[in-house]
Amino acid sequence: MTATVDPDRSTWDVIVLGGAAAGENAAQYASQFSALSSVLVEDSLLGGECSYWACMPSKALLRPVEVVDASAHLPGVSAHLEAAEVLARRDRVINQLDDSSQISWALNTGIDVVRGYGRLAGERTVVVSRPDGSTTTMTADHAVVIDTGSRPAVPDVPGLRAALPWTSRDVTTMREVPRRVIVLGGGVVACEAATWLSGLGASEVSVVYRGERLLARQEPFAGTLVGQALRDSGVQLYPRLSLSLVKRPDARDTGHGHIHGGEISVTLDDDTVLVADEVVVATGRIPNTEDIGLDTLGLRPGGYIRVDDHQCVQEVNGGWLYAVGDVCGRALLTHMGKYQARIAGEVIAARAQGSPDLPSSAAGHIGLPQVVFTTPEVGSAGMTEQQARDAGMDVEVVEYDLGALAGTYVMRSDYQGLAKLVVDRTDDIVVGATFVGAGIAELVHSATTAIVGRIPLSTLWHVVPSYPTASEIWLRLLETLRSQRRTGNKR
Repeated sequence: MTATVDPDRSTWDVIVLGGAAAGENAAQYASQFSALSSVLVEDSLLGGECSYWACMPSKALLRPVEVVDASAHLPGVSAHLEAAEVLARRDRVINQLDDSSQISWALNTGIDVVRGYGRLAGERTVVVSRPDGSTTTMTADHAVVIDTGSRPAVPDVPGLRAALPWTSRDVTTMREVPRRVIVLGGGVVACEAATWLSGLGASEVSVVYRGERLLARQEPFAGTLVGQALRDSGVQLYPRLSLSLVKRPDARDTGHGHIHGGEISVTLDDDTVLVADEVVVATGRIPNTEDIGLDTLGLRPGGYIRVDDHQCVQEVNGGWLYAVGDVCGRALLTHMGKYQARIAGEVIAARAQGSPDLPSSAAGHIGLPQVVFTTPEVGSAGMTEQQARDAGMDVEVVEYDLGALAGTYVMRSDYQGLAKLVVDRTDDIVVGATFVGAGIAELVHSATTAIVGRIPLSTLWHVVPSYPTASEIWLRLLETLRSQRRTGNKR
């Protein structure tokens, strides 16, 4: 769908540079409870990375793998995957890469949409390069919000870029399942991709990563349990290694999700040679800030944009420029970007109305919830133990075997998993929580609530979990913590 805007119109109250999920939220929250007008400027699909190339397609690929894994642990139940049907359902989830419904939502919400590539051109000014080659200058009466997102980083390894490897966009929208795949990286994207590639029938999956363990930003046991599960499914892990050379004589740009040419050879820095049909690069992301006109405001192009707790850009005076989502680097998670956008939108509306009461995003970043949809799942909120110690807290930790619960036993009799709480002993509150196991994703919100709400442990003791559910883990963790304190066995 092509959005139409009055061609003579050049001024809005709020201009949002980038129409991904966070940008949509910023426009909505700035205008829905105010009289402010807003417009989204986007040169790609409205809805952004999450809707089409990240969160939604990846979970559409992982859910069938999870179901098959669950059935394997339930006597009398069987399930198998049809890769073609899984890919077809994935296409339905991402609306066949068609953003018509997103544009309809925006227009029905009262948000205008302008197709084109936008760049800042001075205070409250954006110049848009249209698909037809024309340019339009737009002015914001109140605010400009930057939501230009990020893109996959491809390391500068000899031969790697020339080999046209897959990035996250290819592996989430793949049109075929490669028989042999090498995944570069040990983070969330790498672990999730290895999970669905193996589950969907890739016969050889190898994961190469520089660190000591997978999921290095999580508690150590998370990477250990996920790594063991990947090995059990036949995935080969190559820790503490990097690439030194990549060769692909027949590299071809066949389009996103198609295998990019012939056989590819990868040499590791210990001289190990791996051969595959495709390589997936999942080694981090780069903010899209090089070519959005930051220099016209005296800011250096490239890198993350520093913001305050109102999501206002720190180096720009006047309170009119905001940044949300990946570009500000606070938390490269869609739900956190959307949260930042809601705060920014409310701040913009409050300032326009002259209100001194400005919302802050500080509290929400304390919770920092995340779920890694591997098999097993990894869910976390707040700080790890090491992060809490680095912050100077008087730390106490408690762990409990998730497999020892009645609620998990009825899921599968051989359930394996672990839960951990990080407690600030001074204030007697939870500051971090991690859960690893099947079906634990929904536990994360309760942990986030406890952390953001700074709920005392004495109060959490009276939050009774339903039986038999995995939420019983809260009771068992608190019981174990009480026992540790009574016996003096404080960790």
